[in-house]
Amino acid sequence: MASLQKCGIIGVGFVGATCAFTLATSGLFSEIVLIDANSKKAEGEAADINHGIAFAKPCFVRAGSYSDLAECGLIIIAAGANQKPGESRIALLDRNRQILSSIIGQLMEVNQSAVLLVVSNPVDVLTYMAQRLSGLPAGRVIGSGTVLDTARLKYLVSQYLAVDSRNVHAFIIGEHGDSELAVWSSANVSGVDLADYCRITGRDDSFDTLRRIYENVRSAAYAIIEGKGATYYGIGMAVRRIAEAIVRDEHSVLPVTSLIHGHYGVDGLCLGLPAVVGKNGAETVLDIPLSDTELHALQSSATKMKQLIGQLGL
Repeated sequence: MASLQKCGIIGVGFVGATCAFTLATSGLFSEIVLIDANSKKAEGEAADINHGIAFAKPCFVRAGSYSDLAECGLIIIAAGANQKPGESRIALLDRNRQILSSIIGQLMEVNQSAVLLVVSNPVDVLTYMAQRLSGLPAGRVIGSGTVLDTARLKYLVSQYLAVDSRNVHAFIIGEHGDSELAVWSSANVSGVDLADYCRITGRDDSFDTLRRIYENVRSAAYAIIEGKGATYYGIGMAVRRIAEAIVRDEHSVLPVTSLIHGHYGVDGLCLGLPAVVGKNGAETVLDIPLSDTELHALQSSATKMKQLIGQLGL
């Protein structure tokens, strides 16, 4: 029987290893199993984290095989191929589909009751593939979606307004990628409409200002990759937040990727939209109010996703 106090992580590259570290020090889990095609890498990461557990709450991290995932209540998929020079996005996705197919096939043989959390990119397409391949209920196959993008938006708005980022309430939704959009129409600071807050504090909230903030969110990963080669700390913390909502059955609202049926005129696609997240994964997708412009942008994002899935023959 699956236990939410036991977690599995498949793929321990930069992102998977960082997720393992943040989760091992979170106090959420009693045991974390690491699986990687390179078993020595998994063993090394497990040992390195275990050596610091004396400074955190008890948690045993170990390298394992798929059979060790049988009792895991949450399984994180962070494995995937990196893009080769000159390789098209479609070719990369086709290689990742083969990797994901192998992972899901082995996983379903030992565990069909866990919540699956896809972190590998492109997360929306891979979440769609994982749900199709596994046949699990839609809500139990989710992706990290735009949770990190939303955190980036809150951070940049908080820096602009000189206010605690935890008091900024706004969402990035849609594809985790270039077609994502910021929902400015309902953005607020602790219940005070963003436009009103800017007026009260003498800040500019013109279209150009908001566009610059959004563009900085959208290009954040590119800037980090240019500077250090990869992004992993932010997504590691985002995964911890999603895991908290699942393990503690918080029913928190987070913009995870899940299969969408009829929301905003979108059907049969996986996109990042606010959802109530608890022990069963994405339990309810929410239709938050959107302006006409935002709705059009979301539907355009969905159209691009549908075209990509069609190119893959899914």
